[in-house]
Amino acid sequence: MLRLERLRADHAPALLAFERENREYFARTVPDRGDAYFVEFASRHRALLAEQDAGVCHFHVVVDDEGELIGRVNLMDVEDGDAELGYRIGERTAGRGVATAAVEEMCRMAATEYRLDTLTAVTTLDNVASMTVLGRNGFTLVGDVAVGGRPGVRYRRGLVSAR
Repeated sequence: MLRLERLRADHAPALLAFERENREYFARTVPDRGDAYFVEFASRHRALLAEQDAGVCHFHVVVDDEGELIGRVNLMDVEDGDAELGYRIGERTAGRGVATAAVEEMCRMAATEYRLDTLTAVTTLDNVASMTVLGRNGFTLVGDVAVGGRPGVRYRRGLVSAR
């Protein structure tokens, strides 16, 4: 069982530890965040919370039954009923359906709580696991895109919102 928690200030230590622990793992399939991300983490975290308060983005952490942060799933650049979905699940829980379940829950929340109509998502071509998660959650391939200078693809999913 997992739950999504809206990002809060007190998530910062666990989120930083999660990102450090999984940095090499993530860099295998997504562009690395770079050293500055970790050095400037506290100010970046505050900036994310400000974006969230402004309604531009909706950031969430994925927490397991024991309360451990095991991932993150976000809705970014919210505008006119659309947002971009992004997610990261830690290496220790990869391959167990966590990403699929977290994205499923985020899609439900996007429609019901945030009243969005569509979501887009991008991934690199070598991230087969992410493409699988998106396909399992009803996203369809809509075109090619560069992701941090790497070849990738864009997906889209319509939502049934409660507007």
